[in-house]
Amino acid sequence: MHRILVFFCVTVTVLAVSLSQAQAAESKHTASKPSTATTAKHKSSKKSAASNRKTAARVEAAPVTPSYGQAAGLHRAHDALDLKSSVALVIDQDTNEVLFRKNDKAVLPIASLTKLMTGLVVSEARLPMDEQITISETDVDTEKGSSSRLKVGTVLTRGELLHLALMSSENRAAHALGRTYPGGLPVFVSQMNARARLIGMDDTSYQEPTGLSYKNQSSARDLVKLVNVAYGDPTLRELTTSPEYQVMVGNRTLQYRNTNRLVKSPSWDIGLQKTGYISEAGRCLVMQAKVAGRKLIMVFLDSAGKLTRIADAERVRRWVESAPATVSNAGAVVSQQAARGVSG
Repeated sequence: MHRILVFFCVTVTVLAVSLSQAQAAESKHTASKPSTATTAKHKSSKKSAASNRKTAARVEAAPVTPSYGQAAGLHRAHDALDLKSSVALVIDQDTNEVLFRKNDKAVLPIASLTKLMTGLVVSEARLPMDEQITISETDVDTEKGSSSRLKVGTVLTRGELLHLALMSSENRAAHALGRTYPGGLPVFVSQMNARARLIGMDDTSYQEPTGLSYKNQSSARDLVKLVNVAYGDPTLRELTTSPEYQVMVGNRTLQYRNTNRLVKSPSWDIGLQKTGYISEAGRCLVMQAKVAGRKLIMVFLDSAGKLTRIADAERVRRWVESAPATVSNAGAVVSQQAARGVSG
C-alpha cells in the first residue's frame, strides 16, 4: 500500500512539471507571434511606404525640361520692371527709339511666333484665299504630338486656314498652308528664310512653318523687324487680332478663340499680335499696340509661367502710361553677357 502511494505521488509531480513546462512554452510562443491586427497594420505600413517610394521615383524620373533661356542662365538677369520673360524689347514704332531692352541679342526658339512669317509669305504670294485645301496625314504633328480639331480629311479654304493659324495658332492649318504653297513645303520654308533676309533678320532661321521645331530661332531685335513689316499687311492685322472665329467642318461648327486674351481687353489698342509656346522656347508674345499715344512694338520671349507674358505686357503698358515723356532706354538693366552666351 505504501509503494502504491509513493508511485501515485511521483506520477502527480511529473505531470505537474510537464504541464507547467507546456504552459510556459505556449506563453512564449504566443508572445513572439504578433496578432492578426498587428500583422495587417505592419503589412499596410510596408505597402504604403513602398507606394510612396514608387511615387517619388516617378516624380524624379520626369523632371521639368528647362527652356533654352533657362539653361543659358538668362533668367538671372534683373531689370527695372521685374519682368518674368528672360528676353524683352520695346521700341517706339515711329522713331525706332528703344524704350526697354533685356537680353535682346539672345537667339532662342520662337515657337508659334513662326506663324507670323508663315502668314506674311502666304499673304504676299496673293494665292486664291477661296481655294479649298484638305488636311492630310503629313499635316499631323510628329514633332510634339500636339492635338488638333482639324481631322485628317477636313476641307477648308486657304483663307480659313490662314485665319486659324494666325488667331488660334492652329498647327495643322499652318502646315497645310506651307505644304500647298507652289513648289511644296521645301520651297515655302526657303521663301520664309529669304523674306527674313530681306527684312534684315540676320539672327533668324526657319525649318518649318508651325513653330513646333526648336530649330526655328530668332532674336528680339529680329522679331521687332518682323512685327513692323507684318503690321503693314492689312490681312495680318485683321486676322491676328480677331477675337474669335467659326468654321464649318461637315455638319459641325467649330468655334476658335484668340490665344491672346488682351485682344478683347478695353485697356489695349492692339494692331497686331502673335503668341507662341513650346518647352524649349517658354511662353512668347509679340505685339504692336498703341500706348499713351505712342505706337509701340513689344517682344517677350522665354516667359516661365502661363500668364507671365501677359503680365509683362501689362507692366510695360503701365510703365509707359505712368511717365510717357520720360520713358527711355535707361529704364532697363540688361545682361548682354548672358545674351551673347546663346546668340552663337
